[in-house]
Amino acid sequence: MPTPPVPSRIDRPTTRQLARRSGVTDWHLRHRDVVRTSRDTYLPRGGTGDVRQRVAAVLLGAPAGAVLSHRTAADLWGLEIPLQRPDDRIHLTVPPPTRIRHRADRRVHVSLVPPAQVFRRGGFPCTSPGRTWLDLAACLPPAALLAVTDQMLARGYPVAWCERMLVGAPGTRGVRTARRVLPVADRRAGSPMESVLRWLLHERGVPGPDLQHVVRDASGRFLGEADMAWPDQRLLVEFDGEVHRERRVFVNDLRRQNGLVLAGWTVLRFSSADVLGRPEAVVAAIRAALGH
Repeated sequence: MPTPPVPSRIDRPTTRQLARRSGVTDWHLRHRDVVRTSRDTYLPRGGTGDVRQRVAAVLLGAPAGAVLSHRTAADLWGLEIPLQRPDDRIHLTVPPPTRIRHRADRRVHVSLVPPAQVFRRGGFPCTSPGRTWLDLAACLPPAALLAVTDQMLARGYPVAWCERMLVGAPGTRGVRTARRVLPVADRRAGSPMESVLRWLLHERGVPGPDLQHVVRDASGRFLGEADMAWPDQRLLVEFDGEVHRERRVFVNDLRRQNGLVLAGWTVLRFSSADVLGRPEAVVAAIRAALGH
């Protein structure tokens, strides 16, 4: 009868030093169900896809005063960032001076974070939503920052608090981008990629649309709700994400579009392949439909 495999003794993030204190040897750390995420940090294999476990592992070797920030803070706050390549590194902001450096599992930012801008999120020290937004302004393109800003406003974060962050950070990298984006932000945005499309139009000088516009016929019957609308020109623009490829959604979209067209509306639909791959064609189509 074959011998059953030896179960792993690593059930939480650890370092070699912590493991040895618990009687775990280097042999145990080489178990197939243990993943080495940096020179001295280990995770159970099942925890590599869990941001909280990866955060806990990185914080084991972080200095006092380290705060989760940037993309990691956004993740913990539930903010989706479009237009970015996948990055599993944990972003930390540490106070100066510091000797710690980037490594495979972490990205280090050096800055002072006032206590008022440090919150607890999931038990971890994390930059506040406003500070996270300001940090992201320094490293995101405006379209992606608009998507983050729209999500924050949708969750009730006041515009005035964003403005206060800018007033308190003169000369800080990213402030100029944040000042450009904030007046365009709208809590009614339906998805991050809708925000990206809206910024594309804003940059090209297309008049701002009404968002989540409800369309009714002459008798008041509901015909649909559009992502963006220019009611005076009877133009509706929709951004179709992945969910619109599902058969049920696709069929409903067709039926709704037919009803809107029969009611005298022009309906333009775009995907991420259009917005990212042929943005000028998207703008040209919308301009033409607006009669520009």
